[in-house]
Amino acid sequence: VQLQASGGGLVQNGESLRLSCAASGSIFKIAVMGWYRQAPGKQRELVATITSGGSTYYGDSVKERFTISRDNGKNTVDLQMNSLKPEDTAVYFCNLRTRAADYWGQGTLVTVSS
Repeated sequence: VQLQASGGGLVQNGESLRLSCAASGSIFKIAVMGWYRQAPGKQRELVATITSGGSTYYGDSVKERFTISRDNGKNTVDLQMNSLKPEDTAVYFCNLRTRAADYWGQGTLVTVSS
């Protein structure tokens, strides 16, 4: 399984950005997909997850600002990020997880300037 994340960049405080992750392999359709982030000097934290059936979970710091979605036909999972804040600055990682497997993408950098 390979995960390719894209869409990171530099934005201003309050702006929006959309991340996308493309996954190879049919395992995508049964996997829980997630976005995690790691800011400089901090531990990696959960941003959002979505099950194969579309159930979602969000970290407290991004609730009502971020939306995770997936397209099982295209093997993609997106993260729409609105009202971005400087504290959202981090490397964002795509994750694919099943009961037997756990895969990570290479990460994409999001920088929010004040």
